[in-house]
Amino acid sequence: MTKNVKKSFHTGSVKKTITIKASKEKVWRKISNIAGLSSWVIDVKKTTYLSKKRRDVGAIRKITFTDGNTIEEHIVAWKEKEYFTYVATYGLPLRVYVATISIKSKNKKTTQLTWQSYFNSKKMSMKQFLKFVTFMGTFYEASLENLKRSLEGTSK
Repeated sequence: MTKNVKKSFHTGSVKKTITIKASKEKVWRKISNIAGLSSWVIDVKKTTYLSKKRRDVGAIRKITFTDGNTIEEHIVAWKEKEYFTYVATYGLPLRVYVATISIKSKNKKTTQLTWQSYFNSKKMSMKQFLKFVTFMGTFYEASLENLKRSLEGTSK
């Protein structure tokens, strides 16, 4: 006998914070290059601009992952050297995905970065949704560790 799994919409969020031994300016320079994701976000093959605008509200990027999946994201809020917010318009198993990457100085040589998102799923089981939330948390953590290593290391 197969159990009938109820599929519905689910809402969740993920928030990860990391401390990086680098100036706020250096961290901002790296993260505000919105097409430079392949240098720190895991499994990103390439990122291309879909807009003439490269920074600030209205910039649009297409992210291609190593598995061939693509996601389109639009920058919807931007405060220079503090944060930017983007929404994914396709490519995720979600109806809504809004994320913000923000930074603040701990001191002249240390910066705290927070990556947080809010999302609402397409119809799926609670088990599928919880698996997705866990995946996103792991994805953020691994990507932030890459960012930390690249900014604290000898590269750049």
